[in-house]
Amino acid sequence: MIQRQFKIRGLDCAEEVAILKRQLGPVAGEANLGFDVLRGRLTVAGPVPEDAELLRLVAETGMAAELWDASRPEAPASKLRDYFMIGSGVALLAGYAASAPLERPLFALAALLGAWFILPKAWFAARHFRPDMNFLMTVAVGGAMGIGDWAEAATVAFLFAVSNSLEAWSVGRARRAVEALLKVAPDEVELLLADGRTQTKPVPEMEPGQVFRVPPGARIGLDGLVVAGESEVDQAAITGESRPVAKASGAEVFAGTINGNGSLDVRTTKRSTETVIAKVIRMVEQAQASRSPSETWVERFALIYTPVVLLAAILVALVPPLLLGQAWQASIYQALVLLVIGCPCALVISTPVSIVAGLTAAAGQGVLIKGGKALEAAAHLRAIAFDKTGTITRGRPAVAGVYPLAGHNEAELLEIAAALEAGSRHPLARAICEHAQAQGLAPVPATDFKMMPGKGASARLDGIPYWMGSHRYLEERGEETAEVHAKLEELSASGHSVVVIGTAEHVCGFIALADQIRESVPAALAALRALGVEEIVMLTGDNEGTARSVASAIGLTDFRAELLPADKLRMVGELVDRWQAVAMVGDGVNDAPAMARSTLGIAMGAIGSDAAIEAADVALMTDDIAHLPWLIGHARRTLRVIQQNIGLSLVVKFGVAALSFAGCASLWAAIASDMGVSLLVIANGLRLLRAARPDED
Repeated sequence: MIQRQFKIRGLDCAEEVAILKRQLGPVAGEANLGFDVLRGRLTVAGPVPEDAELLRLVAETGMAAELWDASRPEAPASKLRDYFMIGSGVALLAGYAASAPLERPLFALAALLGAWFILPKAWFAARHFRPDMNFLMTVAVGGAMGIGDWAEAATVAFLFAVSNSLEAWSVGRARRAVEALLKVAPDEVELLLADGRTQTKPVPEMEPGQVFRVPPGARIGLDGLVVAGESEVDQAAITGESRPVAKASGAEVFAGTINGNGSLDVRTTKRSTETVIAKVIRMVEQAQASRSPSETWVERFALIYTPVVLLAAILVALVPPLLLGQAWQASIYQALVLLVIGCPCALVISTPVSIVAGLTAAAGQGVLIKGGKALEAAAHLRAIAFDKTGTITRGRPAVAGVYPLAGHNEAELLEIAAALEAGSRHPLARAICEHAQAQGLAPVPATDFKMMPGKGASARLDGIPYWMGSHRYLEERGEETAEVHAKLEELSASGHSVVVIGTAEHVCGFIALADQIRESVPAALAALRALGVEEIVMLTGDNEGTARSVASAIGLTDFRAELLPADKLRMVGELVDRWQAVAMVGDGVNDAPAMARSTLGIAMGAIGSDAAIEAADVALMTDDIAHLPWLIGHARRTLRVIQQNIGLSLVVKFGVAALSFAGCASLWAAIASDMGVSLLVIANGLRLLRAARPDED
């Protein structure tokens, strides 16, 4: 589908989003419009309308559009608005200082300069019979002039201009925070040439397979594998990890991460558009267009609220003079105060700023959330279902126990096994070799190596013939004792794979391997229970014995084993029926049906998986469920901030409205309170950008 992006000057508030939806929806389809308030961007999907027609339609609203260019500096319109605001303030002060003949023209100039940028929007709202904050404010300023209160009209116009400028500045601060997240990768890399020299090359021109050099302290430009050098890399921009990660030959590195004290040569594995950070950028941008339940409620409320305020102001202006004999000027003034305080800007901006700040903070910690709806869903979770392999466990085998026999010790048995497995790429073989290497063992080279398909392998070490195989192969050889048989059956029942090593004379021993449980899992599950998650269940396709062993090790009593994908889907459906708010945590591929059925699908290990990001509502960039308690806590903090902002906006507005009915509020006080509450809700929302790391929470 064709997508075009436009920079919208004047798009600083959710109110402008509503205006553009009403203007462009009939010709482009509201479902085809995407808005990014923080970056002032409009995305239009589909072939209609033509660019020129779209620019004309946007201009009719009092805003201006141009084709999006990320490299273009800040549009001058925002600066021009500041100049007009300053001019309004200067004219206002001059009006108060001037004598009678000059004060009215100066106040009129102050009002005109202050209201200059809202007049086109107010005219658009009036023509379409859609009263908004710009229309309400224009009527208030014009009404004050109409009753001869020129100083009050000028003050209101100036304060509203100040409010708009400060609001744009505050939103710009959030915008800069998002851009800082999105601009972590460098634009150029040092391409390594065949003669050892380097040449600067733009990142988009790099092809997979090319090698580039990363100097100490530099940002890595592309995803790839280290081919030379050793260093530590700060991956916080991608994964949220608080400590640098050691990297050596063969290690994977990611664009946007920061190299430590060593130089690294990296072979690219992905183009710039396919890197992990590119996926993060796309996800953050898409998330900002997703509407949360709170945002949807506020938008619906504002559609009713604004016309009601206008009607109430009309009644306040007409009823007291006509029925109670009150002076017209006093009634009209109270109505104008009501119009000003009824401006819904603080209310409609309270939620999106908080949502985007929450999404941005989470992305900075390696937790990618697909929009406000998913963020709010995380705050209400009551049950969580975990896949086992790759989620609770690491998804790869590791040595769990070494059992020497016949006078051998553990080191000897490991050396023999590592020598026999040195040439194999089987996961069990790699696990044994890695464990031997970690123990500092250096096996002697094997000779006369032979594979025995379905059974094992044999080779000579220092001239002595050894064999390696499974429990079944040991039984075939007839060398198994009752004691060894019992131990091997016990290990097998608890989910271990067993490799037996022997010679022609005796069994040297055996090595048990099992999928490793992540160290952080028990603490994470305890933290989830402390947060009020009422049911935690493990779902696995593995056998009953293995599932029971893993569940026991992590302190989990509720598990289901030997499940097919359809069984997991059914189990998650039952949890949703019981608890309503349920998360499914899995690898994002095999568990996709169950994740889709859950309230919130959470993918593990998204750092290397396109499918994980596509399948889930939330993607954890590291293989660590320790981020889950943080996610729930962060979502609840975000929801509290939204509730605080909505509550504060409504309390202040109703409070000043009550004062206006009592005759105790003025126009300038109303606009000052509206400006103040707008800034407060923005500042309160931006606090979420300072979210603690998951390991500090």
